[in-house]
Amino acid sequence: MNTHKTLGSRLFDGINILLLVVLVFITVYPIYYIFIVSISDGSAINRGLVKFFPHDMTLAAYMIILKNKDIWHSYANTLLYTSLGTTINVILSAMCAFSLSRKDLYGRNVFIFMIVFTMFLSGGLIPTYLVVQKLGLINTVWAIVLPSAINTFNMIIMKTFFEGIPISLQESAFLDGANDIQILTRIILPLSMPIIATMILFYAVQHWNSFFPALLYLNNKDMYPVQVLLRNIVIAGEFADQQGEIGNVGSGFRVVAANYKYAVIIITIIPILVVYPYLQKYFAKGVMIGALKG
Repeated sequence: MNTHKTLGSRLFDGINILLLVVLVFITVYPIYYIFIVSISDGSAINRGLVKFFPHDMTLAAYMIILKNKDIWHSYANTLLYTSLGTTINVILSAMCAFSLSRKDLYGRNVFIFMIVFTMFLSGGLIPTYLVVQKLGLINTVWAIVLPSAINTFNMIIMKTFFEGIPISLQESAFLDGANDIQILTRIILPLSMPIIATMILFYAVQHWNSFFPALLYLNNKDMYPVQVLLRNIVIAGEFADQQGEIGNVGSGFRVVAANYKYAVIIITIIPILVVYPYLQKYFAKGVMIGALKG
């Protein structure tokens, strides 16, 4: 077996590596830049010295954030919305996907058409708001988690995955006396952990990054998620940047608005950055299997 690569093959590999390095830099640098700005002194930021490395490192912005009760309260709200919303999403999506994956479902094609049709045409913002209002959900946690209870695209991916599970397993369980709920919970779901983990990641990121439903349906600021608070801080920071520093924290360090809002951004994205590596091995497998079999 010839292990020596030709000049063209080595050149091709080198170009691929270079392109991947560039893509990684484009992806990682914005997050890295936000982090180094959050830990740099305000004077260095105002002078434009922070490009690739932090200057006069300080955790002053993070110290201010840790003392802010509003941030921790909104953080707790986001955890509630994300955990509750993701649980509802996965359960309802799995139930709907399992039903539509059954070839013996009466009117299956009609249901699929009606569901897929919602991907292209929806009721709109005002009708949706009126429905939520008439149901008495305004200013409640249910206004955040119920209107987005099922994502059609995610449900179709789950349906495609379920269709790949041999029907003989379901038929054997049915002959043994199992009903549809038992087949779903004891056979389908245990064999579908890759797609379940993928859906958990999709839905969790969706809820964690969501801020518009909260602005639309919540009137009580005590119920705001952290993304709404971050939005307000970023908007306020754009005006504060024009006025210079927002505080001094010992040892001559200055904290400007950029420190504060970038530190909040870092704290906001940390949970997703921590969770993603644990679900990554299921993520690629679940998406590929769910997509290719369609």
